[in-house]
Amino acid sequence: MSLSFTSRSRSRSRSRSTSNHTLFRFLFIAIAALLCTHAHARFLSHDLVSDAFNFNVLRLPTDPVAESACEQTYGFLPCTTTVLGNLFLIIVYGFLMYTAATFLSNGSELLLEILGPGIVGGLFLPILGALPDAMLILVSGLSGSAEVAQSQVAVGMGLLAGSTVLLLTIIWGTCVIVGKCDIEDSIALDSTDTRGFSLSGSGVSTDIWTSYAARIMVISVVPFLIVQLPQMLNSTSGRHLAVLIGLVISVCLLISYCLYQIFQPWIQKRKLEYIKHKHVILGLLRHLKMRSLGRLLKDNGEPNTEVIKKLFATIDENKDGHLTHGEMTALVVGIQFEEIDLDHNDAVTRIMADFDTSRNQLIDEAEFVNGVSRWLQGARRSKVQGGDAGAHTVKFLSDFHTETKREHDLLDVGGQGDEETEVIENARWISIKAGLLLLLGALIAAAFADPLVGAVNDFSDATSIPAFFISFIFLPLATNSSEAVSAIIFASRDKRQTASLTFSEIYGAVTMNNVLCLSVFLALVYVRGLTWDFSSEVLVILIVCVVMGAFASFRTVFPLWTSILAILLYPFSLALVYVLDYVFGWS
Repeated sequence: MSLSFTSRSRSRSRSRSTSNHTLFRFLFIAIAALLCTHAHARFLSHDLVSDAFNFNVLRLPTDPVAESACEQTYGFLPCTTTVLGNLFLIIVYGFLMYTAATFLSNGSELLLEILGPGIVGGLFLPILGALPDAMLILVSGLSGSAEVAQSQVAVGMGLLAGSTVLLLTIIWGTCVIVGKCDIEDSIALDSTDTRGFSLSGSGVSTDIWTSYAARIMVISVVPFLIVQLPQMLNSTSGRHLAVLIGLVISVCLLISYCLYQIFQPWIQKRKLEYIKHKHVILGLLRHLKMRSLGRLLKDNGEPNTEVIKKLFATIDENKDGHLTHGEMTALVVGIQFEEIDLDHNDAVTRIMADFDTSRNQLIDEAEFVNGVSRWLQGARRSKVQGGDAGAHTVKFLSDFHTETKREHDLLDVGGQGDEETEVIENARWISIKAGLLLLLGALIAAAFADPLVGAVNDFSDATSIPAFFISFIFLPLATNSSEAVSAIIFASRDKRQTASLTFSEIYGAVTMNNVLCLSVFLALVYVRGLTWDFSSEVLVILIVCVVMGAFASFRTVFPLWTSILAILLYPFSLALVYVLDYVFGWS
C-alpha cells in the first residue's frame, strides 16, 4: 500500500526529484527485460568470449529434471528451482514493483499539483496508491487450478497483513522518532528539540483530523470480523456466505471512504467556519462585558436582559431602535480576535447573520437581546475542569476562551486556511508526464505481479519457509519502501502540520488496504470457491489496527515511548502468527 501525500509543497519537491530517477529506472527496466528475454532456466549457456577461443567458463551444470519442472512466466521470463536463483528473481521483480509504485506515486502527485484535491486527492490517489498491492493479491489467486490458487493465495494474505503491520509499527514508530519535538502542555513545539530522547518529554502531536482518520481505520476492519465470524462460531456451512457479505460490506466501505475523502475539504472548511464563529462570539462578549454598566448574568445564571438592553441603547447611535451594519462595525472596531486571521467586516457579517432573524439587514432590540442571550448561554456551557462558572461572567468567559483555544489547536486551522491558487507553468506538459508515469507504473505492476508471486512460491518450496512469511516481510518493502522513506523524511521536518499529514496518510493507506485490497482478496475467494482459513492472520490485522487506531483516536500527542511500543508490535505479530499456525494449528 503506497502512501500518497497531498501537500502541494511536497508535490512540487517530489516532482523535481522524479526526473532525476526516471532515466535510471527506465534503463534498469530495459536491461532487466533484455536479460529476461535471453536468460533461460537456471543456467547461462552463452560463451563470454568469441567462438575462436572456445571457452565456456561460466557454463553452469544443468539438471534436466529441474529444467522440466521450471515453468517460465509468459513463456520467456526466467525461472529457477534453486534458493539463490529465486531469491535473485524476488529481488529483481520486487525492485520492478517498487519502481511501479514510485511511478504511480509521482504521477499521482503531479496530477494533484495541477487539479488539486477533491476527486483527484480523494478518489484517484488512494486507489492508484493501492494498485501494486491489489495487483499482487489478484494474481495470487488467479493462477492455475483452484488447488494451486489456494496454495498461492497465502502470498496475497501475507502482503495484506504485512503492509498493514509495517505501516502501523515500523513506519509509524520511526516517524515519531524522527519527528520528535519538545512536548509542553500536551503540544509538541514546532522545530524545538532540546530534550533529546526523553521518553515522556519529547514526541509528536497531531490535529483532530488525524484522530478522525484513525477512527475510520478502525471501522475499516469490520469486513475482517464478518468473514471470520463462522470460524469463531466453529461453523463450516456459512463460510461462503460470510465471504460474500464481507465482500459487499468492504465494497460499500470503499465507496464511503472515497466519498469522505472527496468531501473532506468541504468538511474542513465548515469546521474552520465554526471555529471562526466561536472566536467572534468570544470577542464580542468580552467587549460587551467591558462596556456594560452591570453584570451580564443574574445570580441564577440567566442572562440579564436589562443590562443587555442598556448596551443596545448605547450602541444605537441614532436612537432609531435598529442597529445597522455601520453601527455594528463601530462596535467591533478594536476587538482583537485572538489566534485567527479575521477582519472586522467578516466579524460584523457573522454577527448580523446570527442576530438578524428577520433578514431585513437590521438588528432590533429584541433580536439583539435574544442573540446576546443565546451566546451567553452557549458560552456558559463550556466544559472545563473548573466546573460550572455560575453567574461569574469573567470566569465563564475565561472557560469559554480555554475551550475555544483548545478546539482551535486541535483543528490546527493555521494549516487549513484557504490557499492561494498558484499558476502552474507548463501544465499541459506536466499533465502528459503525469499520465505517462501512471500508465507506465500500471503496466509494470500488471506485468511483473504474476512472476513475483511465482518466485515467492518457488522460493517457499525451495526453502520450506511458508510463503506467508516471505510475502509478509518482503513484499510490503517492495510496494511501500519509496513512500515510506518519503513519509519519514517528511515527518522529520519537526512540525505539527507535517506530522499530522504524515500520520493521516498512514492511517489512510491502512484503510485503503483494509477495504480495496481486501475487496479484491474476498472477490477471489468467493469467485474461485477458495477456503478462508486465515484466522491467525486476521487476528494480527485486528490487533494492530484496533490497538493503534484506538490509541490514536482519543489522543493527539504521542511521546517517544509510544514509538517503542509500536515498533515492538512488528516482531510480536510475526511471532503470534507462527505460534497460532504452527504450535496450536489454527486455520
